[in-house]
Amino acid sequence: MSVTLSRRTRTVPSLSLLTMASLLLSSCAAEEGPSAADGEGYPMTVENCGEEVTFEAAPERIALLETAPVTILDELGLMNRVVARAGDFPAEYYSPELHSQIQEIESLSDDLDASGHLMISQEEVVAHSPDLALGQPDGVERDGLETAGVNLLIQELYCPEPAAEASFETVYAEIETYGEIFGEQEAAQELIGDLEDRVEAVAEQAEGEDRTAAVLYPTVGGGSSYAYGNRSMAHPQLEAAGFENVFADADERVFEAQLEELVDRDPDVLILLYQGEEAGVEETIASLPGAESMTAVQEDQVHTQLFNFTEPATPLSVKGLEQISEHFRAEER
Repeated sequence: MSVTLSRRTRTVPSLSLLTMASLLLSSCAAEEGPSAADGEGYPMTVENCGEEVTFEAAPERIALLETAPVTILDELGLMNRVVARAGDFPAEYYSPELHSQIQEIESLSDDLDASGHLMISQEEVVAHSPDLALGQPDGVERDGLETAGVNLLIQELYCPEPAAEASFETVYAEIETYGEIFGEQEAAQELIGDLEDRVEAVAEQAEGEDRTAAVLYPTVGGGSSYAYGNRSMAHPQLEAAGFENVFADADERVFEAQLEELVDRDPDVLILLYQGEEAGVEETIASLPGAESMTAVQEDQVHTQLFNFTEPATPLSVKGLEQISEHFRAEER
């Protein structure tokens, strides 16, 4: 903007009065008609999970197939473009106003399996004529959606081959991508600036913290428990909160945790993720054979947290970081 104005300033003195009048009339006419910026930057192509996704225009009809993108869409003023949703959208993630808005959107399915995965058919999604689907539950394929004219975006951390070690830059990159796709770059940068300040504030409070920690996803009622390595958002969360991730050497996002290894690494702090009901989550870990010998269990340094407050990379990850920090700083007071 400033460059354009300075160029006009240099050019105006050499224009005749007639030319200036003509330009003014043209300017008025342009203001009365459609903006010249409409459609600027399209078509555009972004890379998603190694696939090129091309947008001929900013998407107008969004199908939400996971909860995670909601906070980005809301901060960029895009929730009015969501025409359908699927999955569970816990009120704890959102303001009362935003949660009420979500409830007014038609729900395709809230059927989750025991591990929290959404069950939905591709046909149900396509039937609502979206031009963009966010999230890829079981039964939904990129090729099938593209054939129906629907673009698909998957959170980078959920890609079959996710990027290297996760960081809060992963959050900011997701926001930038949404800003570019929808032409909301300025709002995206404002959001990123706010999140950066919040992460920095937590990191400053964590100076001097020297405890170790692990982030787990227990299966309530029996079954495997899972741990999070350096390709998950759990890793930068722990680092920003001042903790050392005992599974920082695991070069993957999530993996089945072996009880013996968990006990051997003996984290000072445990953060347990869950979806659905919180009841039984902490007890599931505490009741495992040998768990009573872990420092975190002995000293009651355990915090339970809804899954999206950690994964994937969204503003909720920053909120989750703040909750972790507040919980364990409160324990120290």
